[in-house]
Amino acid sequence: MKLWDKGTEINKLIEAFTIGKDTEMDMFLAEFDVLGSLAHIKMLESIGLLTAAELESLTFELREIYRQIKAGRFVIEPGSEDVHSQVELMLTRKLGDAGKKIHSGRSRNDQVLVDLKLFTRSEIKCVAEQLAELFEILIAQSDKYRHVLMPGYTHLQVAMPSSFGLWFGAYAESLSDDLLLLQAAYRITDQNPLGSAAGYGSSFPLNRRMTTDLLGFESMNYNVVYAQMGRGKVEKTVAFALASVAATLSKLAWDVCLFMSQNFNFVSLPDELTTGSSIMPHKKNPDVFELLRSHCNRIQSVPGQILLMTNNLPSGYFRDLQLIKEIFIPAFSELKSCMTIACFAISNIKVNEQIMDDNRYGNIYSVEEVNRMVVQGVPFREAYRQVGESIKKGTFQPDKNIHHTHEGSIGNLCLTEIQEKMTQAMKSFNFTRVEKAFERLISGIG
Repeated sequence: MKLWDKGTEINKLIEAFTIGKDTEMDMFLAEFDVLGSLAHIKMLESIGLLTAAELESLTFELREIYRQIKAGRFVIEPGSEDVHSQVELMLTRKLGDAGKKIHSGRSRNDQVLVDLKLFTRSEIKCVAEQLAELFEILIAQSDKYRHVLMPGYTHLQVAMPSSFGLWFGAYAESLSDDLLLLQAAYRITDQNPLGSAAGYGSSFPLNRRMTTDLLGFESMNYNVVYAQMGRGKVEKTVAFALASVAATLSKLAWDVCLFMSQNFNFVSLPDELTTGSSIMPHKKNPDVFELLRSHCNRIQSVPGQILLMTNNLPSGYFRDLQLIKEIFIPAFSELKSCMTIACFAISNIKVNEQIMDDNRYGNIYSVEEVNRMVVQGVPFREAYRQVGESIKKGTFQPDKNIHHTHEGSIGNLCLTEIQEKMTQAMKSFNFTRVEKAFERLISGIG
């Protein structure tokens, strides 16, 4: 069954090529297609295009299909081009002409837009919740090791004293900013396109505010042409937010790989979290972080791929947009998998608390010495020269007492303030509004 079928049989080679992986990708959208249809038929009844009896029977059957999807029993049959066709086919088998009425006032264009936006909203919620979990682990590690110093580097050269508290805390705060970008992507996603039809609206008196509320959208894409132009733009925007999270994880993974090498020896993993070599019995490899890095680097390529697929398209719908699903939808599961493993691995990481006892890091305290001389009245440039001379002569004796007090420094990590940034960002998503809207559509309660 094809919603556009006009009685002409399409060439099988062309059919297979144009459908591509659409049925596979549409399985991710199935439950959201049903939710969109539940809202749409309620609106159709309110404007007189469905009777109350038809609405009741359609609602019952759509909820049954939803339960099948959740139970893993839903399939897109051979001959059904996509999830929209399959749902309509199932309704028509049960209800006859009433099933054929659900497409009134909408196109597959706005239908897939709704499905993708509902799916994306749901996935962003999962990503945000996992991000918050990883954030808390990093904050806890930062607090645990707040007083343990480690070398800081610039140009991969020993630079100044840092701490494991600073290192863990840096990635926690990075995630809090990633969440702000994810929040912006969520708000762009959280606009209802239903009613834009094929991109030019409908002569039916559609109540778009009603479907906006029923589906728990914050707002709507008001201009119907822009609603269609949003296809690809939304995915690209969200992909940039996912890529930002992935970039933080990739950099963290890179650090761990570097710091686990024997030349650094800053951190280690329990043996059961490492892998070995087929010929070198001593090897304990950080494969988990190497793969985490590579997965996250691949995720960072997704915005660029979407950009290349959309940046030369004019307004209106084009089939090019279909292929975006094949790179956009899997990006969520890949990132969620990365965050799951990152939470586990970072929770189990071991810190070398004696690393700064190594004499090779003695010169790292030179800036501290310069600053002490400045406090005693020596001009900075003169203090810098004197300390430099003592290092050159090999007479520099480091004072390892570190006293940093300003915000965000070794002695004042500002973990409470960083946590507050994260808390406020999470609160602003308002996931509860969506959950309540979906509960009303599925159960009729509320």
